[in-house]
Amino acid sequence: MSNSSGALAGLKVIDLSRVLGGPYGTMTLGDHGAEVIKVEPPQGDETRGWGPPFKDGTASYFIGVNRNKRALALDLTRPEGREVLLRLLKGADVLVENFKTGTMEKWGLGYDEVLAKQFPRLIHCRVSGFGSDGPLGGFPGYDAVVQAMSGMMSINGTPESGATRLGIPMVDLATGLNAVIAILMAVIERQKSGKGQFCDVTLYDTAVGLLHPQAANFFLSGKTPGRVGNAHPNISPYDKFKTSTGEVFLGIGNDRQFQRLCQLIGRTELPEDARFKTMADRNTNRAALTVELEKALSTRDGKALCDALLAEGVPAGQVLDIPAVMAHPHTIHRKMTVEGEGGYRAFGAPIKMSRSRSGVRSVPKKFGADNRTILAEAGYSTAEIDKLVSSGIVLDLPKAAPKA
Repeated sequence: MSNSSGALAGLKVIDLSRVLGGPYGTMTLGDHGAEVIKVEPPQGDETRGWGPPFKDGTASYFIGVNRNKRALALDLTRPEGREVLLRLLKGADVLVENFKTGTMEKWGLGYDEVLAKQFPRLIHCRVSGFGSDGPLGGFPGYDAVVQAMSGMMSINGTPESGATRLGIPMVDLATGLNAVIAILMAVIERQKSGKGQFCDVTLYDTAVGLLHPQAANFFLSGKTPGRVGNAHPNISPYDKFKTSTGEVFLGIGNDRQFQRLCQLIGRTELPEDARFKTMADRNTNRAALTVELEKALSTRDGKALCDALLAEGVPAGQVLDIPAVMAHPHTIHRKMTVEGEGGYRAFGAPIKMSRSRSGVRSVPKKFGADNRTILAEAGYSTAEIDKLVSSGIVLDLPKAAPKA
């Protein structure tokens, strides 16, 4: 557990988001010291049930992106619940939500009409699939669907496999990080203007913004990018290769690195071959180069080869599975695995700063765990809190999800 206040200490965030994009972003803020109050609906964040595996009834999917947050369960579909939210926003810097576009406005909580007037310094960040306007405006968006619609799947996989989803929800995760960037930009701008603003962050925009270098290649060449498996469309050799002890990935970005690779594998003649002298040559003749490298690498020890290449400044690495990565000495050294109360284990915060520290200040909370404390801090009396709980505005236990 970390006792450091963090770079964002003093920033108060009301997090109404669920699933992944918003929660991943708000966890990042919480990792660096922001006070994050996660407000869940009566049924709870649906990812609590996205398992197995489970711990004490809560799925790993939820546990993985909801540390460093306080937990409040509130029914915002009722006017009394929205009054509680407005009370919380009086002391907040940031509101994050990912409701279907138009929901906040339907509830009388639209940014321009209500929130900006009542809370002029509030930064309202909305995470959505496609935004509120345009041909796809207002439509729901999930990571894999947006991967498909954005062209991301079309460039992932092999010619034989066809379009393939990335193995992690990259669009959701990157959208969460874009939300963090937008929020912090707005915080900096507020120091000059004294005003908050609305931040519009979408899965679709994020996915299209990740299409480098394929989009750049298309704009320049006019050719539709295809699927090249593990290879790179602009660099060669930049691919996965078999060794005698497993697979490795070589990322050869320039002629000097190629020369060093060839020296270490005993193929010093390859850089002098007219087919392989320059990057453009190697790209044009990548199939022939792959054949030569596969022969040279098939008898090599993968780890020893990668260690030798790295020592020579040549990017190379073994293809590892998740358990091996989490046990790797460098992962541990970089504090990219963390632990907390009750056997909590997770990946660490990837942003390191020289003075301000990130860390696990609190493990993911049970549903509604901080209801009474949060409401008391907002000025509610014990009797008022009891009434909110008894009337179902604030919930100590999740409601059953409505049947379809």
